[in-house]
Amino acid sequence: MTTLTHSEAAAAVVRPRRKARRKTRARGGILWIVVSGILLTGVVFVNVAVLRLNLRLDNANADKAKLQADNAALQSQYSSLVSSPRVSAAAYRRLGLVSTTSYTYLDVARR
Repeated sequence: MTTLTHSEAAAAVVRPRRKARRKTRARGGILWIVVSGILLTGVVFVNVAVLRLNLRLDNANADKAKLQADNAALQSQYSSLVSSPRVSAAAYRRLGLVSTTSYTYLDVARR
C-alpha cells in the first residue's frame, strides 16, 4: 500500500467533487433559465391571444351597435310608410274606398 500525505489525499478527494458540483450547479442554473424563459414565453403568448380576442369582441360590439341603429332607422321608415293617413289615401286612390269617422250602432233588441 502506498501512503499518501494528508495534502495529497485531500487534493485527490476535493478536486473531483468540486468539478462535479460546478457542473451540476451550472446545469441547474441553465435549466432554471430555460424553464423561466419557456414560462415567460407562454405568458406572452397568452397575453397576445387575450388581446386579439378583446379586439374581436370590440369589433363585434361595434357591429352590434351599428346594426341596432340601422334597425331603429328602418323601423322608423316602416312606421311612417304604414301610417293611417297614407294608407287611407292609397285606398281611396286605388280602390275608391272612403273611411268614415262616424260610427252608428244597431239596436238588435228592438223589433
